[in-house]
Amino acid sequence: MTDMTTATNNLDSDRQRTGQRVVLVTGPSGAGRSTAINALEDLGFEAIDNLPLSMLPRLLDGPLLNRPLALGLDVRNRDFSTNALIETIDSLGLIPNLDPSLLYLDSRPDVLERRYSETRRRHPLAPAESPDIGIAREIDLLVPIRARADILIETSDLSPHELRAEIEKMFAGAGGRHMAVTINSFSYKRGMPRGMDMVLDCRFLRNPYWDESLRVLDGRDPRVAAHIAADPREAAFFDKVLDLTRLLLPAYRDEGKSHFALGFGCTGGQHRSVAMTEKLGLTLAKDSWQVSIRHRELERHDASLPAGRSAASQTTN
Repeated sequence: MTDMTTATNNLDSDRQRTGQRVVLVTGPSGAGRSTAINALEDLGFEAIDNLPLSMLPRLLDGPLLNRPLALGLDVRNRDFSTNALIETIDSLGLIPNLDPSLLYLDSRPDVLERRYSETRRRHPLAPAESPDIGIAREIDLLVPIRARADILIETSDLSPHELRAEIEKMFAGAGGRHMAVTINSFSYKRGMPRGMDMVLDCRFLRNPYWDESLRVLDGRDPRVAAHIAADPREAAFFDKVLDLTRLLLPAYRDEGKSHFALGFGCTGGQHRSVAMTEKLGLTLAKDSWQVSIRHRELERHDASLPAGRSAASQTTN
């Protein structure tokens, strides 16, 4: 197990390579933000919770800190608003020598309701009403921010101890031995996701959209995957992507990188990019990488779809 000194040294090395590292931590109340902030602080981050957004430029105006920075932000912040936070995210990306990322902690509404019931807390957006009303308001308010997340962790089925472990896997580096990998599918119509380390375009592959029997399905369906695999270019494309990924991941891991994000894009983000994401994610999981799979457009249209899942659970059969 990596001690605090090693973890901090790894983060400092990362800061020297990419500039001042700043992690914005947000998500609906009750999803685990405080646990995440405390875990990051234990990993050597300078942690500040509920900092007013208007004070952030003043905090970052000056020489680089000697350690990375974690900022907890939610609706309880004095000047919080969706637009203000999005503008803050955009402005941070323009500051030289700054390496910002947005960590979003998500959870199902029924789990949030149970957590509020157990603690008997009032929801900040519904202090005089039942918590479920405030939860619904907050989730709706945070939709645009969730879409901007660089790293998304679904905490519904995680205990506080398990969430801390996930944070450690994502950010500690553990002496370069561990690195979290996220494989994403997306639609070019809605733009590329933020924070991608590598993006691959699948639009040249055979498109299931033009087959009426497949149009309403998505790339997780075996029939759709088979349709795409029938393209004579698919196998060579996948093999080359896999070879490149297997070359890059150990190299980035050995450099102390704690998270690698790869994206597959297609026209609608429903068929080709989803199928390639599933295929690569499951293959890398079999290689013993810690892999999470995200389908941005499917998550957007299907509220019942988990915000992200581990690929390792799909390799046990």
